[in-house]
Amino acid sequence: MKKKFTDYLIVDGYNVINAWSDLNEIAKVDLEGARDKLNFILGEYAAFSGIFTIVVYDAYRVKAHTKREEEVGNLKIVYTKEKQTADSYIEKLITEFGPKKHLSIRVASDDMAEQQMVLGKGGSRITTRELNIEVQRSNTKIKTTTKTKKTEKNTLEDVVDTDVLRKLEEIRKGVSKGK
Repeated sequence: MKKKFTDYLIVDGYNVINAWSDLNEIAKVDLEGARDKLNFILGEYAAFSGIFTIVVYDAYRVKAHTKREEEVGNLKIVYTKEKQTADSYIEKLITEFGPKKHLSIRVASDDMAEQQMVLGKGGSRITTRELNIEVQRSNTKIKTTTKTKKTEKNTLEDVVDTDVLRKLEEIRKGVSKGK
């Protein structure tokens, strides 16, 4: 059974790639590499935040391209069909969600027309800059959490019941007396 989410983030993939300088530099020589890096970044963000994230790449200018979707954890990657823009796919997706009070749907894009459409359909917008800040904060929290986990030591006392510990201690003392 699939987990039901209440928080969704829909990302216009190429819009983010063009807006984030590090991804833009990669895209100049390796567009697929830039997509892969963005997918990795958003996958980590989605896993840590618990927000189901959908990244949309359009195939508007690609001949004979059929829609393709991949889902890994909290991340869904969508490549639209031929002659379909990311904007039109996102609009259709938001319409399918409909106005549901228990859902939070945000769209990350710097496209003003797309932002207006999202607001008009009951979603909220986030700029690519704001998304970058959120992702960086999330990365900082991930690093802090993993650093804290590495320094914590697991001891027997942390995981074993006190009665069991007492009995183990008695056994240990009994064994050492018998030597």
